[in-house]
Amino acid sequence: MSRDMSRAPPVLVALTPAGAALARRLAATLPGAQVHGRAGRVDVDADATFEDTGAHLRALFAAGRPIVGVCAAGVLIRALAPALADKTAEPPVVAIAEDGSAVVPLVGGHRGANDLARVLAVELGVGAAITTAGDLAFGLALDDPPPGWRLANREDCKGFTAALLAGARARLDDEVPALWLRAARLPLAEDGALMIHAGARAVAGGPDVLVYHPAALAVGVGCARGAPPAEAVALAREALAAHDLAPAAVGAVVSIDLKADEPAVHAVAAALGVPARFYPPARLEAERPRLANPSDVVFREVGCHGVAEGAALAAAGPAGALVVPKVKSAAATCAVARAPAPLDPFALGRGRGRLRVVGLGPGDPAWRAPEATQALGAASDIVGYGAYLDLLGDLATGKALHPYDLGAEEARVRAALDLAAEGREVALVSSGDPGIYAMASLVFEVLERAGRDDWRRVELSVVPGISALQAAAARLGAPLGHDFCAISLSDLLTPWPVIEGRLSAAAAGDFVVALYNPVSRRRTRQLAAARDILRTHRPGDTPVAIARNLGRPGESVAVMDLDDLTPARVDMLSLVLIGSSQTRRVARGDGGLWVYTPRGYTVPEAGAAADTTPARARP
Repeated sequence: MSRDMSRAPPVLVALTPAGAALARRLAATLPGAQVHGRAGRVDVDADATFEDTGAHLRALFAAGRPIVGVCAAGVLIRALAPALADKTAEPPVVAIAEDGSAVVPLVGGHRGANDLARVLAVELGVGAAITTAGDLAFGLALDDPPPGWRLANREDCKGFTAALLAGARARLDDEVPALWLRAARLPLAEDGALMIHAGARAVAGGPDVLVYHPAALAVGVGCARGAPPAEAVALAREALAAHDLAPAAVGAVVSIDLKADEPAVHAVAAALGVPARFYPPARLEAERPRLANPSDVVFREVGCHGVAEGAALAAAGPAGALVVPKVKSAAATCAVARAPAPLDPFALGRGRGRLRVVGLGPGDPAWRAPEATQALGAASDIVGYGAYLDLLGDLATGKALHPYDLGAEEARVRAALDLAAEGREVALVSSGDPGIYAMASLVFEVLERAGRDDWRRVELSVVPGISALQAAAARLGAPLGHDFCAISLSDLLTPWPVIEGRLSAAAAGDFVVALYNPVSRRRTRQLAAARDILRTHRPGDTPVAIARNLGRPGESVAVMDLDDLTPARVDMLSLVLIGSSQTRRVARGDGGLWVYTPRGYTVPEAGAAADTTPARARP
């Protein structure tokens, strides 16, 4: 199996009941595989359903999920053609005839599609329609080594393969046993003009030499708090070079969990192109008998006698060995251990953990930012209000969902931080923008109040979304064309006298005002009070808009005068936009109204005649 198949289980996509039955049978042979079916046609045998086949296939492809379409190859080709760009990064795509008579790898042949097709063909008792020359001749693709192995000079592989296909032979120099190469149908010979090297040593490749490295080295890193990242990277590179070890043979960078948020450690991992993984002090202390340089000083500081050596040995396992004892710079330490086989970094210790606070926008997927979609696709766990999780559709497939009732905001935040502190990839979702009357500020408040070190070590970021006021403005025209502000009328967390003061200031300042949380079941007087405060500084015919359920079923936008605004016309799903003295209404061709606020107070642009129309004039 390819590296990609080992990371993401495939999704078998079925469009008919017959296809679903075959997909369910095949899924049983693929660990973690899921069956997705077309809604209304395939429901009983499906783990998830979808309405739009093309959109669903493209979403799976963008998320890096291997796809097995139990359907015509043309369906897959037409759906995915716009998404094809980089063959070195695309996930496998395989087409299977509904009667099981044909298995055809379409995309990602050298990234697992050929291997996946062979596995499925064996189960079906047919031959896989492999078309790549190297696979046909040798039983493997030289540019797609198995998990844990890396081809150092991929640019030379095409010519090397062509030479083998033309009759050249190769000698195999595998200082680390490469059984996958020996088991293939490669034309090997002791006197071969070409050479294949397999090992951790730094060997120069070329047109006649392919170099494969097993990812069997664990680089342990320790450092002082705030150590310069460049210093740690230089130390790691020097340690590898001094012992003739290839950076491509590194499988992971490892350290103590107290350093999970240390930029220097992550800089080393990024420089070597591998994950950073972390161990608790007790696990590193268990390696004390194997340490070359135990330190009582380190033990007193962090609870183990060696960070760099201990972490490297813990990752390499009991059969591993220290090949580079601890070396030091001014603020960092480094050690390297070699495992007897390639490492799976995701089975070592745990990751730093990441929490992304994600804005979903108003609800329409078309209004969801690409960064938000990527964050949700990368998440292992998604936390949020249950109704918001229901908006995710296919993006929730295969994720651990943690739904909460309305009002349990702090419980959501704490759960999300706990999951991230365990090393998981977590998305905490909000509607709209998470930084506007939403979850992001509560995350930072809880972090500050709790003072928990494990939470502070989590990688935290905020992913913006389209806010309700932006969505409402877009539907109306351009009411936010000049200065505006947002005020929440909820007095659950803000005393009403403070809210009154802000309303008065906004009214006196002639701001366009977006009112969030205008009413609730038990709270209606605040909206009437806000209307009356604003009316003291602007006329009763000032344009007002009530936008409800934007981007969702039942969306409505109503425009009226300020005098006509009453709590009975508003509910908890509404946003109220109240214009300034300059806000205007313009007739639309369909009989409706556009609402906009000019960019200036009747100041004409250069060369234009002054506009003498009253600022609040109706059409």
